[in-house]
Amino acid sequence: MTDLLIASASAPVPIYLASSDDWQAVQARLPARVVRFAEISGFAGQAGRHLVVPNARGDVALVLAGQPPEGQRHRDPFAPGRLSALLPPGDYVLRGRLADPAAAALAWLLSAYRFARYRTVAPVEARLVAPRGVEIAETVRIAEAVAASRDLVNTPANDLGPDELEASVRALAAAHGAQVHVTLGDDLIAANFPMIHAVGKASPRAPRLIDLSWGEAHHPKVTLVGKGVVFDTGGLNIKPDNAMLLMKKDMGGAAAAIATARMVMGARLPVRLRLLVPAVENAIAGNAFRPGDVLQSRKGFTVEIGNTDAEGRLILADALALADEEAPAFIADFATLTGAARVALGPDLPPFYTHDDGLARDLERLAPKVHDPVWRLPLWGPYDQLLDSKIATLNHISGGPFAGSITAALFLSRFVDKASAHVHFDIFAWNPTTKSGRPEGGEVQAARLIHAVLKARYPRS
Repeated sequence: MTDLLIASASAPVPIYLASSDDWQAVQARLPARVVRFAEISGFAGQAGRHLVVPNARGDVALVLAGQPPEGQRHRDPFAPGRLSALLPPGDYVLRGRLADPAAAALAWLLSAYRFARYRTVAPVEARLVAPRGVEIAETVRIAEAVAASRDLVNTPANDLGPDELEASVRALAAAHGAQVHVTLGDDLIAANFPMIHAVGKASPRAPRLIDLSWGEAHHPKVTLVGKGVVFDTGGLNIKPDNAMLLMKKDMGGAAAAIATARMVMGARLPVRLRLLVPAVENAIAGNAFRPGDVLQSRKGFTVEIGNTDAEGRLILADALALADEEAPAFIADFATLTGAARVALGPDLPPFYTHDDGLARDLERLAPKVHDPVWRLPLWGPYDQLLDSKIATLNHISGGPFAGSITAALFLSRFVDKASAHVHFDIFAWNPTTKSGRPEGGEVQAARLIHAVLKARYPRS
């Protein structure tokens, strides 16, 4: 996939971008036979359509690609990139008005992603000459990070357990000269990670906390935390069968954090990076934790369990408490945490939560620029009382039908008080349908955005 963006080609096939409002101007630059071919094919710059025009030998002479008119709302800058998966092998170059050349180039690579572990899939072989000004190496690094983490999300739980998630982090560390420490199984109790242990102890695959560190000690401390529930049955509050079908993706938060770490290390940003992945399987057995149990936490709080199917916030809480202990400059956590977030904002728009208004402004400014959409929801203080418990410091769920994503974020915020900035993303990690740059299946949300924020805050000198 990553050899599909090239600096130059001897005779690339031109892709003429046209919309319904500038189709006549584009026609003026085309041979009469091409205009006639477009006419009888019904092409007139319609958004989403493309037309491959052959030459006399039957080879591809040029491509016509429709895009929305310039004044149309919600133009997708990824749209030209969808062509990588639709065109025959060859070298291509984009001609015409591009809303965002960098986005088009990245989407060319992201659209070419294929998950081919279990079946033979024809690879994409359409190469794009990078538009002027596009940084090829960086674009490729980002696409590689997204593809590697999409593979993690797409891999079913029989082949991706805590062991395999740990192996992926170790391989990443080896590639970048990072260090990894893993706290495994019952050692989690001795190391004071009781909630990670409680959630994962019912599985024959031992729970663990994976801890990667990279960079110079004197650089600003940046910590990424990702929910690594490799499969979620719901525990004793077992999910219905239709709710369990996609639970291989419940480690999508870990995948997003790993992708972000890969981008940061690949760009060699001047930060002291820490990646924390609590990796567990929420299984059912005689020793599974129960509704009504009270768990100790690393932070010292006691936590009453309202529902074992809200396990992700428990493992994140112990990991966030550890992250917060060294008072880092920045913490970002990623988790496929609540269905409430999907009801509120749908699959494509993850909510984020932070007390830091400056960080929120950075996220809102950069999200459209890197086309990694998010939306701020409030850490609404009055809802804190919904987490009250009669027998413990707090309950980990509200117990009611309202504001589920907000109360989950409020729960997590209890475990961070020393970090200079903290943001929580409640992601879906899945594309229900194929869109430009976003094939159906596992997705990496908010990672490119956090990478952009960190590049802006900690630029290389």
